[in-house]
Amino acid sequence: MAIAEQAYLVVDIGTGNVRVALAKPDGQIINIARENIQYHRDELYPEALFFEPEALWQQVQRLAKVVLTDTHQYEVVAVTATSQREGIVLIGKTGHSLIGLPNIDHRGREWEDLIEDKNEVYRLTGRYPTSLFSALKVVGIRNKRAAIWADFATFMSISDWVEYMFSGVLHYEHSQASETLLYDVAQKKWSAALCSIFSLSINRLPDLTSSGTVLGKIKADVAALFNISPNAVVIVGGADTQLAVRSTQPAADDVVIVSGTTTPIIKITKSYELDAQQRSWTGRHIDQDSFMLEANAGVTGLNYQRLKEIFYPNEGYEVIEEEVNNLAGNQCVASLGSLLADEKTPLTRGGFLFDAPVSHQLSRGSFVWATLWDIACSIKENYNTLCQVSSHGQDYIWACGGGVQSKILRQFIANLLDKKVVICDSYRQSSVIGGVLICNDALGIKQPELQVLETVIPQKSQQDENNYKEWKKTRSSFRALLNS
Repeated sequence: MAIAEQAYLVVDIGTGNVRVALAKPDGQIINIARENIQYHRDELYPEALFFEPEALWQQVQRLAKVVLTDTHQYEVVAVTATSQREGIVLIGKTGHSLIGLPNIDHRGREWEDLIEDKNEVYRLTGRYPTSLFSALKVVGIRNKRAAIWADFATFMSISDWVEYMFSGVLHYEHSQASETLLYDVAQKKWSAALCSIFSLSINRLPDLTSSGTVLGKIKADVAALFNISPNAVVIVGGADTQLAVRSTQPAADDVVIVSGTTTPIIKITKSYELDAQQRSWTGRHIDQDSFMLEANAGVTGLNYQRLKEIFYPNEGYEVIEEEVNNLAGNQCVASLGSLLADEKTPLTRGGFLFDAPVSHQLSRGSFVWATLWDIACSIKENYNTLCQVSSHGQDYIWACGGGVQSKILRQFIANLLDKKVVICDSYRQSSVIGGVLICNDALGIKQPELQVLETVIPQKSQQDENNYKEWKKTRSSFRALLNS
């Protein structure tokens, strides 16, 4: 009888969907399955969404059974999880899950004024405090959800909660803790001073754990449920952006663009760097001593995905690329609500501008070209801000995430940043591959060699300069319209 190969089970919960993957230590993904996450509106707040933890756990079970079907040749030796940042699950006094609050939940917005000294919070947490972050979500529950609050004991990030469901161990990993407004990023610990701002007891917070360490063994009943070995261990994972960055195995001072639902532009640093204008974020990376300096272009990949569903509902991305490449010229310019670190408020209205009357040359490809150019220009603006905070001297950047499957976008980014764009062959499933690498770390297994898929060489042109100026003018027009 053949000896079963070792494999890892990686749970990846993003903003839009939950994925479960079975992967080998060398990074080969054996099987992967996904479902959309089901969110519900909470009518007690203007901008509140939640999910049912039990329903999400049922999804994890279903997907795990799919990827583990007919894989008797593999032995799952480790399980880990990664998830959207800022999302949390509240835990009750008997250890049961109460409610899940995603990163797109803003139930805490009306209590942002609790924070009197936002400068001090920025100094300690590395991010300007808003309802995006976990502490204000918890405050929102306390102030309007009395029944939940009466049973509240603690909370965890979503990835930490998944690992809790597998292991029974309450904990909070450092990169995820960076997103709570309760964590001193430089000191790498919970902060009593920050907790006091929100009237939350530091004693309610779980113990902090390090990514890439063994949390414990899988619970016997869960092992039986998933039909995997009770000797499998649960490995501490981390935030999805950090694991995606890890998949490229960057060095200190490297810049990584993670092109997903949103597009963080990250610089790996060895020191706690802050922006005097408070435009950037600084959080913990998943190793012991690195930080991630970040500017974020906001919702970008999601825009592209939704516009594909409108213009190319039945075609693959290769058809889009061919049509865009064959355009006689750009016929429209887009501004679709991406974030710029230099702007104090986001654009909540957007659209396309094109000449009137409508040209016969305007096609569906024109709208996609404009969308990709909008993403690339937004990345450039945020990269420029990042460089103002901390200079970047390398002649290359890394890029990963599903968004960079577009070769056109890769070239746009290279041209606008005047940097080589390096893409690894694992770019599509970068957070899952990051999970594989941290499992290898925890188990002392040699890491696979990095496989570069493509290096995109910048091709600067006067036309790009003109298009960039036109994009800035268009964005300013939308800003003026919003403020009128």
